[in-house]
Amino acid sequence: MIALMLVGVLSVLGLTGGQDPVVLSPEARALIAPVSEAIKAEEARQAALPPPVDVSERLVRMGQLDQAARRVVVTIDLSGLPEEERQAAFDAMAAPIQALDDRLLAELLTLVPPEGWFTIDRYGERASGAAFLIIQHSDVEQWRRFVPILEPLALAGEIDGQDYGLMYDRLAVSEGRPQRYGTQVTCKGGRWVIDYENLEDPDRADERRASIGFVGTLAEYEGIFARYPPCEED
Repeated sequence: MIALMLVGVLSVLGLTGGQDPVVLSPEARALIAPVSEAIKAEEARQAALPPPVDVSERLVRMGQLDQAARRVVVTIDLSGLPEEERQAAFDAMAAPIQALDDRLLAELLTLVPPEGWFTIDRYGERASGAAFLIIQHSDVEQWRRFVPILEPLALAGEIDGQDYGLMYDRLAVSEGRPQRYGTQVTCKGGRWVIDYENLEDPDRADERRASIGFVGTLAEYEGIFARYPPCEED
């Protein structure tokens, strides 16, 4: 479940800056240092392991790399930094994650099987979920490619329906359409919340979530973000 939470919040965190360069203070550098450290620690852990025995094990390790820094990011509170330094600190924090995402995506695309996706029965739940995370953290071109492939697999129970729902919503938001399952949160009043104004038929959202395999209601999903550090509206 933690992976789903991270997907929801990180999906709305931009990875681009575009502002004039800002020299980060020692305080800011110390705040964001755990992100790069988490990636390096996971890379070192995996380097000490024997080579993966098959594609499934390779995917699982790739998924562990994908999540290493993201588990740290959601605990880092940049609100105590001067306003002019916050975006630069976020960009610096996001840069190693973006570089890793690009690397993992390139590797994953070489592994996609002829049938189009990594089904649970063939690759296992963890490997299938890891592949989803890597595509979810890629770009709209990949979402457009894989959402149509994932939909029938989700309905047939051959993949985790939550994976399909998350990717569907992310593609919808990126294209300016209402999301269907309420997985992509937005920042309002300094907190991550469900964007009900951009949600298909909100009164039936929990029904749709249950039908595709989501665990918990929208209210329960949103409640988890109450424990996250404050956010800043765009």
